[in-house]
Amino acid sequence: MEQTTKFSRIISGAMTWGSWGKKLSKNEMIELMHHSIECGLTTFDHADIYGSYSTEGDFGAAFKDSKIKREDIQLITKCGIQMTRGRNNKVNHYQYDKEYIIWSAEESLKKLNTDYLDLFLMHRPSPLMQPDEMAEAAQHLLQSGKIKQFGVSNFTTSQVAMLENAIPVEGNQVEFSLTHHDPMYDGTFDDCILNKRMAMAWSPLGSFFRETDERVERIKEAMPPLMEKYNATESQLLLAWILKHPANVHPVIGTTNKKRIEQSAAAVKIELELQDWFTLLVASQGHDVP
Repeated sequence: MEQTTKFSRIISGAMTWGSWGKKLSKNEMIELMHHSIECGLTTFDHADIYGSYSTEGDFGAAFKDSKIKREDIQLITKCGIQMTRGRNNKVNHYQYDKEYIIWSAEESLKKLNTDYLDLFLMHRPSPLMQPDEMAEAAQHLLQSGKIKQFGVSNFTTSQVAMLENAIPVEGNQVEFSLTHHDPMYDGTFDDCILNKRMAMAWSPLGSFFRETDERVERIKEAMPPLMEKYNATESQLLLAWILKHPANVHPVIGTTNKKRIEQSAAAVKIELELQDWFTLLVASQGHDVP
């Protein structure tokens, strides 16, 4: 399975651009798009639910006026989560019937002001999903050119295998960071390497800046010599740690801060030495490797 689209090594996550975060104006969004692209972040990650189903539309309106050529960027979005916020639902749930998946993709196309999605992800696995029905929807969208690639987010390896029996799954976006490294051990990244599946990491900085637990304290202690050695910030080292993994993981960064976007983009130039990578892993786990 070859990746047919070139996605940027670091992906710009749009979750906090709208009402769920910074509430950026149209002009601020345009400015941020241009800045991201200048820094080499040409891929923008969305989900229909962001901003309670409003952020795609805000981004699309800005994109329309941005003078950015569609072929110069890549758009990723997700579907499948039905929320009570922003929609007339009694309970939060997942929906993956053929009609809904197709309708959802077409809604995202309209809102994002584009003719196609570079990558369309099923946002979270549902206990009730039927692979053949999902595959029919994906085939329809692929054949009509509305999506270039089909993938998943937060799926286990067995769920991916079940779905792939019916349709090629070209990417999996999961939570991964120095403080949350399950995908290295639960088969998720082995599966990505084995099947040439694009691996993406949401929340790539993990709990490092949010928590003050023992794990974070240990990592903070290990950081200063490495920051000096690589002339890097803490955030850059956290990203460089992810980038070294052989699954070729694409971190999805959530910042709207221009300086931090520049710094994140520069992390791709940091080649962590083997023992430095393990120094950070050991700090996170709190014990030597077995």
